Amino acid sequence: MVRALLLMAILAVSACSGGDRDIRLRDLRSSTNGPDEFGVLPGKALVAPENYATLPTPTPGGSNITDQNPLADGILALGGKPSALAVTTGVPSSELALVTYVSRNGVPSNIRSTVAAEDLEYRTHNSRFTKFKIVPVDRYARAYRKQTIDPTVELRRWRSLGVATPSAPPN
Repeated sequence: MVRALLLMAILAVSACSGGDRDIRLRDLRSSTNGPDEFGVLPGKALVAPENYATLPTPTPGGSNITDQNPLADGILALGGKPSALAVTTGVPSSELALVTYVSRNGVPSNIRSTVAAEDLEYRTHNSRFTKFKIVPVDRYARAYRKQTIDPTVELRRWRSLGVATPSAPPN
């Protein structure tokens, strides 16, 4: 009897460890007051320019030639055009038909702030009683589990409609 109780106690304590499961990256709440470690990028190496007259004029709060640009570097590495990241005032001609079709019923000017506020309210409401969990929980997946799409079901549905799905696995 004592051995059984001792074995159960050891199993209960070992089940609480969960040390090899690190799901903190998907936790919607920060447990620290420190900076975001993923927002810090090291600068590029300093090199002497060939011509000092061609250096850009310094602008407070602006970009620097030693600043990293991981998006542009990734686009260039994959064979794309990093200039596509440049901020433009209009819609590129390659996307004009899509934007026209999508905005056929009008577009609210404050759509981004509205969606951000609705998302915060939704996550707050759906994680109301999750503070008192004994075991760590993936709060992101839990908050959006009702909105998750099953890719296998969608693949079958689109194939039954006769739509070509070349990037999906074959039948």
